[in-house]
Amino acid sequence: MLDSVTVRVSGKVNLALNVGPLREDGYHSLATVFQAVSIYDDLTVTAAAPGSGIRLTVTGEGVGAVPTDSSNLAVRAVEAMVQHGGISDAVLSLNKGIPVAGGMAGGSADAAGALLAIDTLCELNLGRENLSEIGAELGSDVPFCLYGGTALGTDRGNVITPALVRGDYYWVLALAEEGLSTPEVFRRVDYIRDLADVLVEDPKVPDALMSALLAGDAQLVGKALSNDLQRAATHLRPSLDQLLRSGQDAGALGSIVSGSGPTCAFLARDNIHALDIAVALTSTGLCRTVKRATGPAFGATVIDARSIA
Repeated sequence: MLDSVTVRVSGKVNLALNVGPLREDGYHSLATVFQAVSIYDDLTVTAAAPGSGIRLTVTGEGVGAVPTDSSNLAVRAVEAMVQHGGISDAVLSLNKGIPVAGGMAGGSADAAGALLAIDTLCELNLGRENLSEIGAELGSDVPFCLYGGTALGTDRGNVITPALVRGDYYWVLALAEEGLSTPEVFRRVDYIRDLADVLVEDPKVPDALMSALLAGDAQLVGKALSNDLQRAATHLRPSLDQLLRSGQDAGALGSIVSGSGPTCAFLARDNIHALDIAVALTSTGLCRTVKRATGPAFGATVIDARSIA
């Protein structure tokens, strides 16, 4: 058995996020298009002495907001793997680049990384399909974070179908000072819909977006971006509306709240255009920092595996 494995995981943006009615199980049916982007967390899992349990240390982006106990999805992923032949004693070292509570699936990505790390460390060879089934019990975004690329997500977002995509996409990501609670955003969606007495239909991915992705036409992709959670996120954080308008004024092909927010994603024509948008957004003072990224990026990937002995 190996002694240490390091896995790199990507953040994501939702190019479309259509939210259906609240279900009896407490979840909403979703139809979404994920795209992994080149903002990463690195997770190293090292076998520990028997009886020492699972310990997690965190460095990097938003370290103060990341729990290190059993509420952390990476820790829960290691625990979930025990019944599949994994180890119950491990040291987890997490270096974060994905914003915390930013709508970019950072916690889910870390869980995906932990699943792959334990699978590799213990030579279980479960495969991504089986790891995805385990991951879906931890969080709806975990299966996609294992696969990466661009994909459709249905049911709770946990049923993944790879999408046919051409071209590379250039993103500018505006990160907020504070995160937003995903459950709170979904509750606000339900509140807004109830108030307006809206009939909520089963969700469907927009045909225009899928056609634009198949053609590799960034201009059309930008026009087709959509997010049913965006209105709720901007209700809870009104400054996001102003930030989205600032990106549009800077010439972004499209702008959208990423997932449940508050990270906002802006699509650019190319790397130089992305730099221009990033400079414009930075000057507004409406966000904590701005990052540029490309997509589609890879899913959870082992970048180092070693035996100390």
